[in-house]
Amino acid sequence: MMIKKVFLAVLMTAALAGCETQTEGQQRATTGALIGGAGGALVGQAIGGNTKSTVIGAASGALLGAVVGSATTPQRRGEQLCRYRDRYGQIYTAPCDDRYYRGDY
Repeated sequence: MMIKKVFLAVLMTAALAGCETQTEGQQRATTGALIGGAGGALVGQAIGGNTKSTVIGAASGALLGAVVGSATTPQRRGEQLCRYRDRYGQIYTAPCDDRYYRGDY
């Protein structure tokens, strides 16, 4: 039993160590997946009481946590891209100007 705890601690440390080079959105998705997976495993075990339920709960929780973590990443001003059309009808993307942030678009 002690070996399982040590293995889990090493695995979690390795997973979190890789977060240093990630963007903020990737970090939030990773953290959400870890927290969601742990919570889902606990709920799955409490509801089903067997390994299959625990695995299904962990997978569901990790997926939901990653989606929520990624979706709640705030956009910084200037990083939002808008679509523009030039005078020749060509559509291109570029950082949004102040009209977007004021709601005057």
